[in-house]
Amino acid sequence: MGEEVGARTFSREDRARYREKVRRCLDVFAEMLRESRFDVERPMTGLEIELNLVDDDSRPTMRNADVLAAVADPSFQTELGQFNVEINVAPRRLVGTGTAEFESHVRASLNAAEEKARTVDAHMVMIGILPTLEPGHLTAGALSANPRYALLNEQIFAARGEDLRIAITGVERLATTADTITPEAACTSTQFHLQVSPADFAGYWNAAQAIAGVQVALGANSPLFFGRELWRETRVPLFQQATDTRSEEIKAQGVRPRVWFGERWITSVFDLFEENVRYFPALLPVCDPEDPAQTLAAGGVPRLAELRLHNGTIYRWNRPVYDVWKGRPHLRVENRVLPAGPTVVDTIANGAFYFGLVRALAESDRPLWSQMSFSAAEENFTSGARHGIDAQVYWPGLGYLPATELVLRRLLPLAHQGLDRWGVDPTERDRLLGIIEQRCLTGRNGASWQVATLHRLESADHLDRPEALREVVRQYVELMHSNLPVHEWPVTD
Repeated sequence: MGEEVGARTFSREDRARYREKVRRCLDVFAEMLRESRFDVERPMTGLEIELNLVDDDSRPTMRNADVLAAVADPSFQTELGQFNVEINVAPRRLVGTGTAEFESHVRASLNAAEEKARTVDAHMVMIGILPTLEPGHLTAGALSANPRYALLNEQIFAARGEDLRIAITGVERLATTADTITPEAACTSTQFHLQVSPADFAGYWNAAQAIAGVQVALGANSPLFFGRELWRETRVPLFQQATDTRSEEIKAQGVRPRVWFGERWITSVFDLFEENVRYFPALLPVCDPEDPAQTLAAGGVPRLAELRLHNGTIYRWNRPVYDVWKGRPHLRVENRVLPAGPTVVDTIANGAFYFGLVRALAESDRPLWSQMSFSAAEENFTSGARHGIDAQVYWPGLGYLPATELVLRRLLPLAHQGLDRWGVDPTERDRLLGIIEQRCLTGRNGASWQVATLHRLESADHLDRPEALREVVRQYVELMHSNLPVHEWPVTD
């Protein structure tokens, strides 16, 4: 959500002042882009993973404050729901064995944290949506204690003026309402960060949008919510609806949602920040005392606090990030497409596929986005989320084909090239892309495993749905700790 925000109320004067300030930030950002005042040397990559907390019976446990106190590691932070935490992994370069270093660090951190979480009767689960969540878990009382979450909840409902309606039709149907944003907490994701130069940003963002449908098809891990089998990546429609500030009438007018795929290819990172300011009213109009123009004129690096906070309340699946590190500004593409899990090695393989593929596409002589409509990319994204690894997607020159066939025929070789350009160790490259290849060949990902296991437990073991869901989570946690890639997971005891 950007910056920390304390509890407060906002006046009309606050909103007018914030609007003026965020536009001033946008002007300063444009000037910085013209003057190329950005760190572009030795680009870094980063990783964040959101986690669920369960008890010994595989049910959500509202213990994140206790878990964070027990873990006592600043890499772990609070998240929206009391049954969530997040790990922020230190950025590093991909060159050489960078991917292996990511993997070993994340595994060691999660293993240590899990051991400490057990002392307060909690367990960590990397999964897009926890199958054992029930409506009673997603109430106002489930919000984390940080006042920014209560404030965000208040502002979304003030803008909306009515309860949220959540309606998802997949294999089964779900229709429910919510009077808080806590359903958003059900959606836990993996976020890949890629530092890019201003000149290269548009190409990388466009590439990330173009492959989002394939990413979610291969990585889908959220088929179950409130006891129903819905989309293979139910996290996508749930997140879209759980943060929607629009009433039905406002939707009918064509007002854009805050969870947004976008509507066009871009030519500059400025396009995205300008759209943020032009299309979206402030949810949290908190003004920083800094005058960004004065800071820039004095030779300093402005924080652009209002622009960053506003950007943090607009949930693009590929989000632009402006940040300052050690006194130097930089830009990142934050890829938010994938759910958490199933295992650390699957997560790192997903990252290698993404980082390699976007580099190959961004540096292509003939940009993919000159051959493909933006609406086709969005259609692929919806298809990938709805059907998972069985999705059909569109690709220029190939037409509509299974996502797995596209990956095997066209995208894995491109990812291979891209990882070579990053300087990734060949053994690492082949190991990680081999996991993606096997996932395609077996047709097995986290979503398909959960669904197959649930059906087996219901039919062969004659468990009722709640019992079967608890057993799905129990087996999932056991296999997650084995760190076997998901395509090797058995659908048996």
